[in-house]
Amino acid sequence: MSENTIPLPINYSCHFSEFREGEQFARIHSLGLVLSGEMELNDGTTKTIFKEGELYSARKNRLLKFAKYPPKNGEIRTVTIYFDEAILRDFSREYGYQAEKKDNVPAFIKPDQKALTSFMYSLLAYEELPASTELLRLKQKEALLLMLSDDPGLKDILFDFSEPYKIDIETFMNKNFHFNVNVERFAYLTGRSLSAFKRDFQKIFGIPPRQWLQLRRLKEAHFLLTQKGRSVSDIYLDLGFENLSHFSFAFKKQFGYPPSSLQAK
Repeated sequence: MSENTIPLPINYSCHFSEFREGEQFARIHSLGLVLSGEMELNDGTTKTIFKEGELYSARKNRLLKFAKYPPKNGEIRTVTIYFDEAILRDFSREYGYQAEKKDNVPAFIKPDQKALTSFMYSLLAYEELPASTELLRLKQKEALLLMLSDDPGLKDILFDFSEPYKIDIETFMNKNFHFNVNVERFAYLTGRSLSAFKRDFQKIFGIPPRQWLQLRRLKEAHFLLTQKGRSVSDIYLDLGFENLSHFSFAFKKQFGYPPSSLQAK
């Protein structure tokens, strides 16, 4: 998915093997249902497994990892409905919903509402139909009405159109260095332009962001391998490396020996 691509309002996903998204950043609000298999969501603090028949809801502008695990001899299937800013602004005007305060909310939640679950299952009837903008917008509105009827406080989350405010870079980066997102995303999430982020980052850490990210991830990898007994294949994705060969090359360049040598000890 390109940098500026917004996913279709309704997405039907099916995988026969474990699947992880590349960039770990939720740009828009979403609501999903696990149809088969299991889905794991991880915001860096909380890790939750969602099983067949369970709903999950992710918040926009949050760092979030996910992994999809198919059942034995089966496939992981999910259906997700997305809420872009245009539909949320239209809905806000039409129904009079407005955010009254800025809430510090978790990156994801597990809704438990029978009507909402039934609605998500009903979307399967539209999987083979040609995409219709009018129909998709109606389904988005229906989902929003159900969500808000169960939890009116969601208005402070869904209809908050403000930009992220300026926060402490050092605390944020030390907490979130393992997320596989680009420097532009980190700048945005700390409430800065890219140039301001790089300037402030250099003052605090003494080196550029990309260099610091790689070094911080490699040091964490060395700690996990030597002190926690973790395996190479188990950690490289969790630390923000896209593939094993890149991780092994960078690790050897930094420490002088391949990560696999630590497992033989």
